[in-house]
Parts: sequence; C-alpha cells; structure tokens
Amino acid sequence: MRQREHTASENYFWPSVWAVALHVLIFGMLFASFAMTPDLPEARPIVQATLYQLKSKSQATTQTNQKLAGEAKKSAARQTEVEQMEQKKVEQEEIKAAAEQKKADAAQKAEEAKAADEAKKADADAKAESAKAADDAKKADDAKKAADAKKAEQADIAKKKAEDDAAKKEAAEEAKKQAADDAKKKAAEDAKKQAADDAKKAAAAAEDAKKKSAEEAKKSAADAQKKKAQDAARKSAEDKKAQALADLLSDKPERQQALADEQGDQTAGNFDDLIRSRAAEGWARPPSARKNMTVVLQINMLPDGTVTNVSVAKSSGDGPFDASAVAAVKNIGRLTEMQGLKPSDFNPYRSFKMTFTPEDLAL
Repeated sequence: MRQREHTASENYFWPSVWAVALHVLIFGMLFASFAMTPDLPEARPIVQATLYQLKSKSQATTQTNQKLAGEAKKSAARQTEVEQMEQKKVEQEEIKAAAEQKKADAAQKAEEAKAADEAKKADADAKAESAKAADDAKKADDAKKAADAKKAEQADIAKKKAEDDAAKKEAAEEAKKQAADDAKKKAAEDAKKQAADDAKKAAAAAEDAKKKSAEEAKKSAADAQKKKAQDAARKSAEDKKAQALADLLSDKPERQQALADEQGDQTAGNFDDLIRSRAAEGWARPPSARKNMTVVLQINMLPDGTVTNVSVAKSSGDGPFDASAVAAVKNIGRLTEMQGLKPSDFNPYRSFKMTFTPEDLAL
C-alpha cells in the first residue's frame, strides 16, 4: 500500500517546534545567569562609575560573560545547524515537489494522449458506423430491388403456371374422356373373352370331375375287393383254427397231439401275415409315405394275444411313416387267435421284430 505523502505544513511543524524550544531554553539560561550576578555598589558619577566598573570587574562576572558567550555561540551553532537542516529539508521538499510536479505533468500528458487516442478512436468508430450504416442502407436497397425483381418473376411464373395448368386440365379432361371410351370398349372385349374362358374352364372342370369320380369309384372297388379278400382269408384261418380245435377235442390223444403240432406250425406261420393284415386295417397313410420305405418294429405281446408295447427298432428315415406303423400295430389291441397256442409256440411272439413297408400296410 502506498504511504500518504506529508504536506509542506506538516514537514515544517516539528522543526519549528524544536527551534522554539531551543530559543526558550537559551533565554531561560540567560535569565538564570543574570539572576546569579553579584550585587554591585552604588553608582558614582558617570566617569567614576565607569572607571570603577572597569577596575572592579570581578572574576564571577568574567566567568558569567564567558559562559554567556559560550552559550550564545552554542545557540548560534545550533541555530545554524537547525537552519541548515531546515534549508536541506526545504531543498528536499522542493526536489520532491518538482518530481511530483514532473510526475503529475507526465500523468497529465498521458491522460491527454489517452483522451486524444480515445477521441481518435471514437472518431474512427463514428466513421466506421457511418460507413456501415451507408453499406447497410445500400444492402437494404439492393435487397428491396432483388425482392421486387423476384416478386415480379414469381408473378410471371405463377401466371405461366396457371396457363399451363389450364392447358393440362383441358388435356386431362380430353384424355379422361378418351380413356373412358377405351375402357368401355376394353371392358366389353374382356367380358366376352372372360365368358369364353369361363366356359372352357367349366367344360374342363366337368371332364376332370368325371375322370376323378371314375378313378375314385375304381379305387373304392379295388379297396373293397382287397378288404373282402382279407376278410375271407381271416375267416378261413379262423375256420381252420376252429376245425383244428374241434379235431383236438373229439379224437384220440395221439391224434390230438399230432393235429395240435401241425396246427401250431401252421398258425405260427400265419401270425406274421395276420399281424400285418390287422395293422393294415387300422393304418392311416401319412402324406410322406412312399414305396420302398421299410421300418422294423419291436413288438411285445402277452399269451392272450394283447399287444403291450411297440417301438421302432430301425427307422425308415421318415418319422411320420414310422409313427403311423407303430400306431397301426398298437391299434390291433389284442389277437384272440393266439390264445390256443402252446407256450412253446407263443414264446417267439413274446418279444419279436417285424418289418413293414407301405405295400404291407395296404398303400
């Protein structure tokens, strides 16, 4: 922080105080010296007094005068020193004042220069603002002229567009009328052509339906014939079995044993065909079934002819066909024809494998 500078009055205060105090001290010492001077005899006539005084000066007076002279000399020396100090301080104050005046003059010049620069800058800014205003005015005028020109151009374009739209509208109406006429003609021709095509398609459909009905009737007859043959074969097998049982019950033991062995071999040989025949009756042909497919099934049965389990031992490669074959065998449920077999004849059918193809399952 900058210290406050002392004024000229403050700089002279303490020296003045010291000078006054010094003078008071000197006058006090003089007063004390005069007070200590011895009493002199009464004065004589002037001439005599003068002579007497000259002759009768005492040693005390001489010492007092010497002391006063010394004090006066010292006081004069102090006064001279004080005056020199005061003079030196005055000179220093003058130098300091000159420096401050110089500093103030420099600051004033700097302020004047700054003010001049600011005035110059303000003048330049004013000129720039004036130039900018003139430029903006010119740009605004140019923009107005451009807007007027663009407006006129847009008006011309709008007028031309309206004329073109009117022409297009007229052309469109003419084209629409022509298109309506063409559409009517084409619709009539298309209707005529469609009617001919529909007649041809109807005739073809009738022919196809006739052919399909004939094929279905033929297939139904073939299926009926096949089923009839299967029923006849099954009935024949049952009749043979019944006859064999009757023979076993009515003949001698030796004859019964021989007939039983013969009947068991024959029945066992026919069981594979019987199982395939019964499975074919309950088989639902999947769309993916094709000729030459082969699936091997593992079949488990009870002595009374009940099918307990059916699984795929070797797949045909077609899952739906394998599943349909398994379902067909399971649908047999129970073969009553196996109830009369001896345990030795039934054992091969307790758990056995059979191969099925679409042809076996009445494709």
